[in-house]
Amino acid sequence: MRVIAFLIAILLPLPALAQSSCGGQTQIEANFCAKEKWEIADRELNRIWKEVKPLADARGDGQSLLQEQRAWLKARDATCDRELMGDGSAAPMFYWACIEEQTLSRNQALQAWR
Repeated sequence: MRVIAFLIAILLPLPALAQSSCGGQTQIEANFCAKEKWEIADRELNRIWKEVKPLADARGDGQSLLQEQRAWLKARDATCDRELMGDGSAAPMFYWACIEEQTLSRNQALQAWR
C-alpha cells in the first residue's frame, strides 16, 4: 500500500519536489500537499522526541516512553494503511492526511511527557 505513495513521490520531476504543492489544483498536487503537511508534523514530532526522551530517561520512564512510541507507530500504520486500499488517485492524499492527523495527535501526547 505504501508502495503506491512512494512511487508517486519518486515519479515527479525534481523541480516539482523543490516547490510547495499546496495551493495547486490537480490531484497529484493535492497528494503532495498532504505529504508536505505530514512532513511538517513529523519534523515537529522528532523535535519533541529529542526533548522528551532524555527527560523521561532521567525520570526512569524512558523505556516506557519508547515502548509507547513503538506501539503508537504500529497503530498509526495499521490505521492509515487502510486509506490506500481504496485505490483511486486520491488514495495517497487520504493516506498522508491520516498520517498527519495521527502525528499531530501524538505530538500533543508527547508534550505531556515534559
